[in-house]
Amino acid sequence: MTTPLLFPRRSFLCRSLALAGAGSFLGTAGAQAGTGADFWGLLREGGCVLLMRHAQTDPGVGDPTNFRLGDCSTQRNLSEAGREQSRRVAAAFAREGIRIDDVRSSAWCRCVDTAELAFGKHTVWQPINSFFGRGGTGDSQTREVLEALKDFRGPANIALVTHQVNITGLTGGFTSMGEMLLTRPDPANPRQLRVLARQSP
Repeated sequence: MTTPLLFPRRSFLCRSLALAGAGSFLGTAGAQAGTGADFWGLLREGGCVLLMRHAQTDPGVGDPTNFRLGDCSTQRNLSEAGREQSRRVAAAFAREGIRIDDVRSSAWCRCVDTAELAFGKHTVWQPINSFFGRGGTGDSQTREVLEALKDFRGPANIALVTHQVNITGLTGGFTSMGEMLLTRPDPANPRQLRVLARQSP
């Protein structure tokens, strides 16, 4: 059963300022995005689904063999560089005057910590948990997210802090650690979110 998303009713106050030291750019996952797309301007319009890959981690792929959900000591966690990345995101959103009240996170500690440092809050949402190396759960999780978002039109924005495999499933593209994609549901292609712009911390 699809978990409904709860979106705040009020729109957010947004100002159009540049993010110092980190301009907007387009790349693999942004192939659908128009050149020069305005990351902050789109957030000001509202109705965006912000996909953020967790920030930089300690070296490794996946998680240790003794991984346990809920026990951060058994997981691959944020490095100090990743924590600084997340703090830069928080500073940028503060400068822009943008608040995102609905922040969903994977249950993995690196995502929770990214969400808390970048946005100051999170709600764990199972459909965006990592499915890396976990059999055939990816398609069903991706469908659940797309189903929950298909009628989302704002005026607010929502942030999902998750993993590379999840973002690839939702957009067909690749992101670096800490990178953010602005997307919206695409009625013409309900199997993927449409990528509008991207930003690196």
